[in-house]
Amino acid sequence: MSDPILYEDSEDFARAMDEADELAPFRERFAIPPSPAHNDGRPSLYMCGNSLGCQPKSVPSEMNKHLDAWATLGVEGHFHAHEAWYPYHEFVREDMARVVGAQPREVVAMNTLTVNLHMLMTSFYRPTRKRYRILIDTPCFPSDVYAVKSQARLHGVDPDDAVVMLRPESGQSILDESHIEQAIEEQENRLALVMFAGVNYFTGQRYDHARLVKAAHEAGAQIGIDCAHAAGNVELRLHDDGPDFACWCTYKYLNSGPGAVGGAFVHERHLDREDFDAMPRFEGWWGNDPEDRFRMGEDFAPVRSADAWALSNPPIFSLVPVRESLKLFAEAGMDRLRMKSERLTGYLAWLIDRIGGDSFEVITPSEPARRGCQLSVLVKGEEPRRLLEHLHAEGVVCDFREPNVVRLAPTPLYNTFDECRRVAQVLRRFAAS
Repeated sequence: MSDPILYEDSEDFARAMDEADELAPFRERFAIPPSPAHNDGRPSLYMCGNSLGCQPKSVPSEMNKHLDAWATLGVEGHFHAHEAWYPYHEFVREDMARVVGAQPREVVAMNTLTVNLHMLMTSFYRPTRKRYRILIDTPCFPSDVYAVKSQARLHGVDPDDAVVMLRPESGQSILDESHIEQAIEEQENRLALVMFAGVNYFTGQRYDHARLVKAAHEAGAQIGIDCAHAAGNVELRLHDDGPDFACWCTYKYLNSGPGAVGGAFVHERHLDREDFDAMPRFEGWWGNDPEDRFRMGEDFAPVRSADAWALSNPPIFSLVPVRESLKLFAEAGMDRLRMKSERLTGYLAWLIDRIGGDSFEVITPSEPARRGCQLSVLVKGEEPRRLLEHLHAEGVVCDFREPNVVRLAPTPLYNTFDECRRVAQVLRRFAAS
């Protein structure tokens, strides 16, 4: 955090923080869903950007322009629409690279998250009789577990033996990096791949990527990062930290709509390999060098960028929201967003801490450097969903993860300090009930 703040639990303090916030005007550029608990059109206390971000207001008009181009230009829209469709994926490349701390040629917008995990594991999970294990963090998002187990099975390896799920030590909710390093060292001779989250979906813990990459590579393993809960949430340095690959979705903190096109990263050192053309990968015509793409030849010539893992021409209507949101990130800057996020999440954490721990506790790390904007609230008692129901009844939009965690994510592009104060009031009423 750039400077310490003496927080106050008062409306005057929260509103003063909002008035001083230079990023506050961005809120007006998002459609905030109305409160589900009221019928007067007031905005909800939307704390669910960790699951689905709010819609940038510019999306409908931009989408309509492309619908009009399709109607009036037909196939000619690929080259003559106001923003031509053929190179449209290039329009998001630089802004996306900045968000994840990569070189532009290292990133590509394509597919969705788990599809991209499979596409890249095809290249980077190459088990042998000796090295075949995959180390993942837990709690882990189920889709990632399904992906790594099915990859092991695809290679004829027993997933119950191949997939090593690293769990927090007894009595702990989060993983310590030293514990992770020890596990990597213990698996050293059998480890083929380490695949960790950027920010853990359940606990909100942010991992030290540079440290994990170093440990994995020293053990002779490849490493991939699932940045679904990190992209647009925390400052990433994928190029400098050096994982072999990474993937992310764009519908959470990147506000690009349900099922929007995801992103993938392949480190530059792999793009410059002498055996790049021979790397195992699934191949499709959009991964072919653009110079040869329309020669319609039978031999695949991969372009030396992350695009080599792309298969098909990009879905324009799914990329329009990605581009509109990334424009806002480029304007705001991840450094400024991160600074506000630390203050905003810090305020909500401070307010919750003042309530006391008889009803619930925050299991997300307290240090700003070890978390993003999500706070995972562990609900005590026999009916943990009661807290979620209470929050929804008060107009708070958030979500629940089994067995007993409510996730709250004050998102810096559109959430406010006063909203954090009001959410804390709802929690305080629940604790007192």
